[in-house]
Parts: sequence; structure tokens; C-alpha cells
Amino acid sequence: MNRIILASASPRRKQLLEWAEIPFEVIVHPTDESYPEGLSPESVAIHIARNKALAVAGAYPHDTVLAADTIVVLGDRIIGKPAGRDDAIAILGSLSGQVHRVITGVTIVSPGNETSFADITEVSFHELTPEGIRFYIDKYKPYDKAGAYAIQEWIGVTGIQSIRGDFYNVMGLPVSRVVQALRNT
Repeated sequence: MNRIILASASPRRKQLLEWAEIPFEVIVHPTDESYPEGLSPESVAIHIARNKALAVAGAYPHDTVLAADTIVVLGDRIIGKPAGRDDAIAILGSLSGQVHRVITGVTIVSPGNETSFADITEVSFHELTPEGIRFYIDKYKPYDKAGAYAIQEWIGVTGIQSIRGDFYNVMGLPVSRVVQALRNT
């Protein structure tokens, strides 16, 4: 297998690949995370992941490049990373007592091959108290996380009622599916 490059600065994605015992290097190139209007949420996540992968693959054409992007979707609204504390509080307030989807788009580029897919996990939150939301935001500062939370932190442990789908997808990478895709590249 070619050298694997993770085109992501996410410490969670790095940790998940390490847990899967996949040898890799991290190389990230700055990438525009905007997307064309009219795309489905799954297509948005794939579009951003593909741009990240291609930005690195151009400089490393003989290697396998893996990139991912995770978004949170409530109804038809795509929720990205919060702009600050007030935005994070508002986002968690909107997710409180609701079911939302966590969608991770993945692109794997290797010599002569490109594979993309999206993985979807449904997450249901209990009703969150305003005090609990503020506590979480102030202690964990989830400003680099889509949906303003991490499932493996306090809010996930205490606030999530149920999930349907891949737990690790909510952390940022559907590892089992990625491993299968890497085997097929």
C-alpha cells in the first residue's frame, strides 16, 4: 500500500486512525471550505472533503491521501463550527431535545483512483439546560467542532439520549468504513 497521508489537522481523526493502527502522516494544505448552493448535506460534506484531499494530493501524487469533513444537520439547516461563545450557546440550544444528523464526507485519492462517500449518524439530545450548555461551552470551548459539541466530552456523556449509526462518525471519521475503503484502493 502507498504511504497514507491524512489531510486533516483534527486531533480526533488522528486519534481514530491511530486506534485503527493505520500508519499515516498528517499533511494539511489550507483549503476553502465554502460550497456551491443547492448541494445536499451529504454532497456538501463530500465537496469539502474532496477539496481538502485534492489540495494535498496534487503535491503528493504517488501517495494515498485521506480527507474528511464533518457537518451537523438539523432539519434542512447545515450547522458548522460556532463563530464564538454566543453562537455555540445558540447552536446547542437549537439541538436540545432534538434529533440531528452528523454527516462526515470522506475522500480518498490514490494514484489512478478517487473514492468519496458520506456516512450519516442520527443523534438525539435530551433537553439541555441553559446552565449545562454554558458550563460545557465555558469549560470545553468547542469552537472547532461542527455543531458546537464533541460526543466524547461531557455534553455527549450527559446530554445524548441515543445515536443511530457509527459513534466514531460523530467524532469525525467513520473509521471502519474508511479502513474498508483503504483496503480497496
